[in-house]
Amino acid sequence: MRLGKRTGRRQVHTVGGDIVLAIFLVIVGVFMFLPFIYSIVQSLKPMEELFVFPPKFFVRNPTLSNFKDLLLHTNNMWVPLERYIFNSFFVSVAGTVGSVIIGSMAAYPLAKFRFPGSALYEKIIVLSLLFVYNVTAVPQFIIMSKLKMVDTLWAVLLPSMASSLSLYLMKNFMSQLPDDLIEAAKIDGAGHMKIFLGIVMPNVKPAWVTAVIFVFQGLWNMQTDSYIFTESLKNLPTLLMQISTGTVATAGISAAASVILMLPPIIVFLISESQVVETMAHSGIKG
Repeated sequence: MRLGKRTGRRQVHTVGGDIVLAIFLVIVGVFMFLPFIYSIVQSLKPMEELFVFPPKFFVRNPTLSNFKDLLLHTNNMWVPLERYIFNSFFVSVAGTVGSVIIGSMAAYPLAKFRFPGSALYEKIIVLSLLFVYNVTAVPQFIIMSKLKMVDTLWAVLLPSMASSLSLYLMKNFMSQLPDDLIEAAKIDGAGHMKIFLGIVMPNVKPAWVTAVIFVFQGLWNMQTDSYIFTESLKNLPTLLMQISTGTVATAGISAAASVILMLPPIIVFLISESQVVETMAHSGIKG
């Protein structure tokens, strides 16, 4: 079925084509939402339903016992649960804010000025996006060890603030701003810092909001036991993974922990999701 036909430069959409497109998008949306629904269903299943074969998508006797067992496990530890929660939120919020500030300040000169080596810097930024955490873990640990930051929160905060993804997003979006806008501000007597804070940052809000989503999600789900060994400095994902792995009896706790870990990134995304599509259209990243 043809979704539409072109008339000169105008594209005329048919009603049937719009309906087919809408149905297709609904199917894709439901398909992408299924893992989240399944995680919630698993967390509500009693022990006898968790190991049924073949697995059942729906729960017959929903219960909150998995969440209660999770709370019992955490209440019996010598480090209070509130400490793990504080560590997670502190690292996630501080790392996200630092990443956006440093990334935007570095992106501004790369986007609006030409200086020796600027083209090389841009290529290095793009190249750095290809490296996953597993590739950089060992060099990063060596650097943190030389700086004597292992077993401190700085070992997680500093690398997160140097996020190449934030820099890439901010640089590409700032490049879309008209140079005439900045030149007009200079004629009016505005300095670079005033231009950056008063003109550039408000106009690239979709970019730094998207950076907030990505960086916060990565930091919230990061297990810090590779760099932090003091129990009182570990974060919530590390604790929950330690509790939920091991025996069959912890399968329900693991499902409950997965739901808890999913909630904060989803809340941040729902608050900021209106800015994501606009940023992807300007940055060249396809979601």
